[in-house]
Amino acid sequence: MTAAHPHPVAHLTPRREVGPLLRSRRERRKLSQMALALDAGVSARHLSCVETGRARPSPELLLALSEHLAVPLRERNTLLLAAGYAPRYTETPLDAPDLQAVRAALERLLAAHDPYPGVALDRQWNVVLANAAARRLLGLLPPHLAAAPVNMLRASLHPEGFAALTLNFDDWGRHLLHELDRARLAADDPALAVLADELAAYPNVAALRAAQPARPTYEESLLIPCVLMPPGSPEGGALSLFTTQATFGSPRDVTLAELTVELFYPADAATEAALRKYE
Repeated sequence: MTAAHPHPVAHLTPRREVGPLLRSRRERRKLSQMALALDAGVSARHLSCVETGRARPSPELLLALSEHLAVPLRERNTLLLAAGYAPRYTETPLDAPDLQAVRAALERLLAAHDPYPGVALDRQWNVVLANAAARRLLGLLPPHLAAAPVNMLRASLHPEGFAALTLNFDDWGRHLLHELDRARLAADDPALAVLADELAAYPNVAALRAAQPARPTYEESLLIPCVLMPPGSPEGGALSLFTTQATFGSPRDVTLAELTVELFYPADAATEAALRKYE
């Protein structure tokens, strides 16, 4: 992850007006001024004045509005800075002493999940930690996709990456694109927008976006698995995996708020047997 001082973050970007930022976030959530004002316990008139720049919101009001709008911690800092206040939330590197206990807990969790793959991802799907099983899978990638930090969206959707090994790419690729779209709706992240533009230029992704969804290959399944056929696998040697995701509860640090642990599990007995060979 990008190194950052373990104090409230203030990125060197041009300051934007707080009113338009709030209005954009409210409109993205499809809330009226009246609905948000009622939720936050302020008058609609005052909220309107804040959004138009006629009134300066207090830090407490900004944080209250952010809570009701589900604004990520990174963007809450942006709102505070835009209003002329100091940011409230730290961004501590995962390898900093203050996060030693957290990192150790993550490493124990991933190690205990082996021989099933497990990774910890930042907000842009970059791998920050991986267990041995995940590293074996990442070893299937070509060098230009395997260079650290590995981006799981790029690795999964690039025509030369896992997409070339994914037997149900239509289903799995659509799932990943849905997750990307949802993340972009939840956070105003320029870097994520750049990544999305890169992925959209892949011919296989462009074809998925353009085509009508077909009947799911695994419609009878309770979950959409990722079905991989590693190079050199015998007939019937596909790995079928489903995933779970976990995040930290009540984080007060940007790094922790943006971390996701993704654990892969075997979706059938053959996959479980293949993975357990590495125990």
